[in-house]
Amino acid sequence: MPSPPKTRPSASRRWRPEVTVAEALRDAARQLEATSGTARLDAEVLMAHALGVTRSDLLLKHMDSDVPDSFADLLARRMQCEPVAYIVGLQEFYGRDFVVNYEVLIPRGDSETIIEAALAHAPAKARVLDCGVGTGALLLTVLAERPEAEGIGIDRSLGAMAVASLNASRLGLQERVHILHRNWHEPDWKDELGQFDLILANPPYVETTATLDPDVADWEPAEALFAGPEGLDDYRILIPQLPALLAAGGVAVLEIGAAQADSVAKIAQAAGFSTKLHRDLAGRPRALVLMLTGD
Repeated sequence: MPSPPKTRPSASRRWRPEVTVAEALRDAARQLEATSGTARLDAEVLMAHALGVTRSDLLLKHMDSDVPDSFADLLARRMQCEPVAYIVGLQEFYGRDFVVNYEVLIPRGDSETIIEAALAHAPAKARVLDCGVGTGALLLTVLAERPEAEGIGIDRSLGAMAVASLNASRLGLQERVHILHRNWHEPDWKDELGQFDLILANPPYVETTATLDPDVADWEPAEALFAGPEGLDDYRILIPQLPALLAAGGVAVLEIGAAQADSVAKIAQAAGFSTKLHRDLAGRPRALVLMLTGD
C-alpha cells in the first residue's frame, strides 16, 4: 500500500490575519476545484477539523472567525489528492464515525447496501463473520444495529486489525466482537471459527488493469483493492469455502463491483448457492446475498 508522504507539502500561501473563515473557504474551494468534485464540502470539512468543531457549528458560528494556522497545510494535503477521511482521521458510515488511516480502505456510502441486505436477513441473535474486516464498518454496524448479536472479524493485515479493534472500543462493542489474524488464501484459516448465521465480505474486486482516481490509486491499500485481471480472484477462493462456515439457514452478503453481478453469481451457484441481488441508491449492482440451495 502507499505510504503517507514523509514530508507534507507546504501550502502555497497562508491567509492574512484579517481574512475570515468565510473568505478562506471561498478561496480554498476555488483551489480544490482542479482535484476534487466536492471542493466546497472538502474545504468545510477541513476547516471544521482545523477549528476542532463540527461542520454544522462551523457554518452556524464560525464564519467570521480567524483562520487557524493549520488549515493551509490541511488544504495542501487535499490538493495532493489525499482523501479527506485520511486527513481528518474519520469517516462516517451508517450514521457512525469510524477511525480510518492508511492501513484500511475508506468506508463508502455505497457499502451501506451491504448493511441493508444483511439486516434484512440476520436474526436478532446472529453470529456474524466479517471476512476482511478493515475498519470494522460492516461488522460493527451490524452489531450496533443488532444488540444481541456477536461477531468475529478476520483480516490478513495487522494494521487493519488494530483499526477495527479501536473502532470496536470507540463504539462500545468490544465485548461482542473478536478480531482475528486470518487469511482465506491459507488452508487452515477456518479452523475453530465455527458456524455463522451471517457472513459479510467486501473482498478485493478491482481489476489489476483498472484506472482509478488518484484519491484511491495513490493512497488506499492496493492489497485491499485488486484481485486479478477480472477482479474475481478472491471471490473464486473465498466463496467455495463459505458453505462450511454457514449455519443452517444462514446467508452470506458480499459486496461486488457494478459489472460483476453475473460473474460472481456463477461462482456462487457452482458452490451450491442461490443468489439475490441488491442495488445501491444509484441503481448499480452492489450486494449479492448467497443462500445455500439445500436450506
